[in-house]
Amino acid sequence: MAPIAHLDIDAFFASVELLRRPELRGLPVIVSGSGPRAVVTTASYEARRFGIGSAMPTSRARRLCPAAILVPPDFAAYRDASRAVMERVRAQVERVEVVGLDEAYLDLDGLVAPRAAMRRLVGEIREATGLDCSVGIGPNRLVAKVASDAEKPRGFVCLTREQACARFGSRPPGLVPGIGPKTAERLERMGIATLARLAAAPLDALVAEFGANHGPDLQRRARFEGSAAITPIRIAVSESRETTFDTDIADPARLEEILVDLAAGLCERLAAQERRGRTIAIKVRLDDFATITRARTIAAPTNDPAIVVGVAVALLREYAPARPVRLLGVRVASFDHGGAGAPTDEQLALPL
Repeated sequence: MAPIAHLDIDAFFASVELLRRPELRGLPVIVSGSGPRAVVTTASYEARRFGIGSAMPTSRARRLCPAAILVPPDFAAYRDASRAVMERVRAQVERVEVVGLDEAYLDLDGLVAPRAAMRRLVGEIREATGLDCSVGIGPNRLVAKVASDAEKPRGFVCLTREQACARFGSRPPGLVPGIGPKTAERLERMGIATLARLAAAPLDALVAEFGANHGPDLQRRARFEGSAAITPIRIAVSESRETTFDTDIADPARLEEILVDLAAGLCERLAAQERRGRTIAIKVRLDDFATITRARTIAAPTNDPAIVVGVAVALLREYAPARPVRLLGVRVASFDHGGAGAPTDEQLALPL
């Protein structure tokens, strides 16, 4: 079986910012918006030593590290940097599946001395872009992904499935992608606090707790049994825009005004990509964090702002939020993949 590599750009957004602001090197840097509800996009490794991590509320991060330097995100710069890295990856490896701006799976089949080839690739990326990458190599995607995270930054870890089981068996189940915090809590209540315990757990107990599909899947993940398939072309199933308000909004007219702007921006993006969809949806998160979605499927695919705005506003009026709103979003899905712009190698979908 051909080995699979997972390449992950270390602290990507923060690293791009440090290249642009070398005077911040060695300092705790947080890439984040500045509003009261902002969350950390990423943080430099100096900031991570204080316990700061991605998706943490920025207010909490600043309490953990009052000296942290806040840098606003510049997604255009991150897309450019990602494109530069992935161009070099594709120049060396035939089958590449990009799964985000900062990571990709690589099929190493056919490469002479794949480990040496990956080390050369990492060096070329560093020389050309100034960005460091961590690499995990394994027999499947799951092993490769966990291996790439094991020794960051500048990690380079090669493991068999059996070696992964031995190395990470004492770690909590949440280490493995696909086992989230709530699932990990349920496992712990069952007395399963490590991957080794999960791998050896009675299957009937897992099925009883998690169901006939999810239970066995959890055990497969704990045993590092994963797919080796690489899909070079990723097809975005939806595109969305959403915003979280600094202050909850109750005024229906103001909500409609914001929704119109979001939908217009979304349609502009879709038109540039020559993509059209048949399903239009809205997402509303209330001040008590209750989140609802409403969707409508129309007869023909569209990226016409007049149509998308009309349907989105109608859905919002029909729902008529009974409480103040903290987040509002709009989405277009069910794309007509016959268009030239349908296939994409970036993860463009932002599901509502």
